[in-house]
Parts: sequence; structure tokens; C-alpha cells
Amino acid sequence: MADDKNKYDNPEEPEEQPENQNSADSEQNPEQDPYSEANDSSTDESAAGTENETGPEKKSKETKNDDDKTMPFLDHLEELRWMLLRSITSIVLAAVVCFFFSEEIVTLLKSAGPPDLKLIYLAPAEGFMTYIKVSIFAGLILALPYVAWEFWRFVVPGLLDKERKLVPPIVFFTVLCFLVGALFAFKIIIGFGLNFLLGFQTDFLEANITISKYLGFVVTLVLVFGIVFELPVLSYFLTRIGILNPEFLKKKRAYGIVTIFIIAAMVTPPDIFTQLMLAGPLILLYEISILVSEFVYRRKKRREE
Repeated sequence: MADDKNKYDNPEEPEEQPENQNSADSEQNPEQDPYSEANDSSTDESAAGTENETGPEKKSKETKNDDDKTMPFLDHLEELRWMLLRSITSIVLAAVVCFFFSEEIVTLLKSAGPPDLKLIYLAPAEGFMTYIKVSIFAGLILALPYVAWEFWRFVVPGLLDKERKLVPPIVFFTVLCFLVGALFAFKIIIGFGLNFLLGFQTDFLEANITISKYLGFVVTLVLVFGIVFELPVLSYFLTRIGILNPEFLKKKRAYGIVTIFIIAAMVTPPDIFTQLMLAGPLILLYEISILVSEFVYRRKKRREE
């Protein structure tokens, strides 16, 4: 009776014995648990799968990121080639369109000179070739916005993200400054230059100017003034990316002025008047470039502080 009483007083003792026994058996024979094996095998497979996924894929992602940051030299050449092809194609297409209006364009360019100016041509094909050259020149002006966009888009991969935001306004001011320079040459410089040069006619000295020489003179001045008026835009961009600073421009002012006169002598007709007409605006643009560079440099320093 005492044994039976103890048995009913402690009802949990018989249940603890098989529990301890099962735990002991599981410790002695761990391989007998099929669920643990399945879990272990699935864990190993998932780990192996993760390694397989993260191995080459991670490497490919890293390689892709590196390719995004750095571009090999051959890829740069390939991108440059396509940029030139697209730009030349746009100029050719614009020149084809302008060829149908070549007579009007020649009349417009002739209006830059004296009203009584008569032009001649000496070779049978000179008139036709002159129209072709004028069409190409007009096509270059017409395709200038797209060519400028292609050029700055080629430069973009080497810039920082904050510098890439400058590309649209830089393209706009590139086209604007070129047109301002071309208009300045067409309305002011060419008229003064031709009146000065043709003023040496006398009773026995008469000017017979061929159309190719005249248009070559006009087109050269228009292109040169359009390009040199890009100097403030170039100063702004180079200062913004840290290549140029206003102190450098101030220290090299004397060398810059000498270089300006050399360039003016090389790209203008061999007369002192036309050279001075080009050198004067260039010197003024150089001073404006110093002011632009100083403004950008101070603003950049404030942002860094």
C-alpha cells in the first residue's frame, strides 16, 4: 500500500524515465534522427547554393561596377569614333539641307561687304565648288547644337555626378557664345575690314575679288570669332573641375596677350587692321575669363568650407 501511495503521489516519475532515455539515445546515436539529417542537408545545400550564387554573380557585379567607374582605353577610342561619326553625319545631313538654300546663303554672306562689291569666278567649276563649301559651312552652324551635345556627352563619363549636371547649361552657353562671336564678326568686323582694305582702290587700281576668296575671308573670320568667344565658357568649366584658377590666368596675362596677337596674325588676312580687330576682342574676352574664373573659384571655396 505504501508503494502504491508513492506511485500515485509522484505520477510524473514514470514519464521522466522515457524522456531521459530518449535524450540519452539521441546523444549516443545522433544519426537516428531523420529530421535533423534533412535539416542539416537542406542547410548545407542552401549554403552551397548561396555560395554558388554569390560567387560569380558577386564577381560579375563588382566587375560591372568597376567598368562603370573606369573605362578602358580602347573603349574610349570606340566611344570617340562613334561620337565623331555621329557629329560628321549630322553636319553632312545639315549641309545637304542647306545646299537647297545655298544661293540665299551666298547672298546673305555677300551683304556683309560693301553694297557695290562685285564678285567673279575664274574657273568653270569654281562657282559650283563655292556653293558646296558654303553649304558645308552653313551645315556646321546648323548642326552646332547637336555637335556640342555630342562633345560634352563624350566628356561626361570622366566627370563627377555633380559636374554632370553642368552639361546642359554648358552646351547652351557654348552655342550662344559661338553665335554671338559669329554675329559680331559678321556685323562689325567684316564690314570694317573690307571697307578698310578696299579703300586702296584708285583710277588705275581696281579690286577684282573672286567669290572663293571673298567667302573664304568671311567664313574664316566668322568661325574664328565664334570659337574665340568660347573662352569664358572654357574658363568656367576648367575652373569648376579644378584644372584652372584665376591666379594662374593673372600671372600668365602677359604670355596670354602675346599668344593672342600670334593667333590673330595666323588666322586673319595679312593686315594690321584685321589683326587688331581680332586681338582687341580676344584681350577683352581674356579679362572676362579671369572674372568668370574668379567668381567660380570663390563660390567653390565657399561650398567646400
